[in-house]
Amino acid sequence: MAKDKTIYTCNDCGGISPKWLGKCPHCNAWNTLVESIAESHAPVKNRYSSQFQSLAKASEVTTLSDIDATDMSRTPTGHEELDRVLGGGIVEGGVVLIGGDPGIGKSTLLLQALDSLQRAGQSTLYVTGEESGAQIALRSRRLGLDGSQVQVLAEIQLEKILATLDHIRPTIAVIDSIQTVYSDQLTSAPGSVAQVRECAAHLTRAAKASGVCIVLVGHVTKEGALAGPRVLEHMVDTVLYFEGDTHSSFRLVRAIKNRFGAVNEIGVFAMTEKGLKGVSNPSAIFLSQHSEPVPGSCVMVTLEGTRPLLVEIQALVDSGGPSPRRLSVGLDRDRLAMLLAVLHRHTGVACMDQDVFVNAVGGVRISEPAADLAVMLAIASSLRGKALPKGFIAFGEVGLAGEVRPAPRGQERLKEAAKLGFSVAIVPKANAPKKNDKAFEGLTIHAVERIEEALNLVRSLG
Repeated sequence: MAKDKTIYTCNDCGGISPKWLGKCPHCNAWNTLVESIAESHAPVKNRYSSQFQSLAKASEVTTLSDIDATDMSRTPTGHEELDRVLGGGIVEGGVVLIGGDPGIGKSTLLLQALDSLQRAGQSTLYVTGEESGAQIALRSRRLGLDGSQVQVLAEIQLEKILATLDHIRPTIAVIDSIQTVYSDQLTSAPGSVAQVRECAAHLTRAAKASGVCIVLVGHVTKEGALAGPRVLEHMVDTVLYFEGDTHSSFRLVRAIKNRFGAVNEIGVFAMTEKGLKGVSNPSAIFLSQHSEPVPGSCVMVTLEGTRPLLVEIQALVDSGGPSPRRLSVGLDRDRLAMLLAVLHRHTGVACMDQDVFVNAVGGVRISEPAADLAVMLAIASSLRGKALPKGFIAFGEVGLAGEVRPAPRGQERLKEAAKLGFSVAIVPKANAPKKNDKAFEGLTIHAVERIEEALNLVRSLG
């Protein structure tokens, strides 16, 4: 069968060139030509009309109220933390993209999930393009998955993978990885922008048409972003990122995009000799075990998706040179500079000649402004050399005018702190409970409106 004609299309102006050039002959932009395939006008099947036929049957225009909408059924994977991130489990016809650093545990987690689904009676398929079938079998034995009946296919040609999916029709198929898959319709190497985009488009159409849930494993760049075209993340239904330090035994799986569940939901896993195990109480990871309170430490309650987590914020203020440093790990550095200015202007706590280092314990990244109050109290504690009271927590956003703004879902944060045995809380006034609630028993709650009130209250409690 003759191949379609290869052309090169400009990403900027859409101009077409019969061969690759460094500069577009139409708009003179450099390095914008991308390999693609010329559309044929002959009445033959194009590259999108595979054995799966079309994405869906043609339908007439209708109103939203007339459409019979039913909730998508979900199949649990057998791993509670993974199900939490996915929104309850895998969805028929769903496409999931999961990325992370090499060796962080992507293939391990997916192999464990496939084995659990297979033992629950589901048909599964693991397509490997980076390892042989023998390597996958050795890994399954190391993970203690003896007698696993997960089907394995070592293949990187897209057309053969699609034919296998059409023949087996599994409940879920893992493609490890999308950067190794290539199509005969393109002459570029596997992993190129054109190949990744084309192969992902075909696999997405196959999933929607056949009802097979497809999980794509993606490589990441040295900056930590998913490698390949940005359109790859737009095509799929769910985007998951593996986070965590390879020197630590804990891993976080975060949902960046999810059409079937909550965004920014996280699953917490611990790497063991038998693979990844879910952590039922993740707050214990992010809290350092101090026998007595230490200066510069303040615990806050942050929200990750629907889950409240207690995280310890540590600050170290030390005398600096002519150019004091401001460094933060797990928190926004620009926001740290802003909080130091607010601290000086409204409370008189000056750090102009001090180095300030702030860290979120456990490798978690906190992006919400509700961490402001805890960061400022930790800095003030370190500067004074006096620890905050035992069992103390704080959360709340601090504005440039020194006001303490409420944090979303404050009641849930306080309930989580009370459940874990914390006894003193400083929170925004709008987040304080309106009446006595048994859920907050044992927790003394102090409501403040300004940062000055919070610092004065801490001094009186200390």
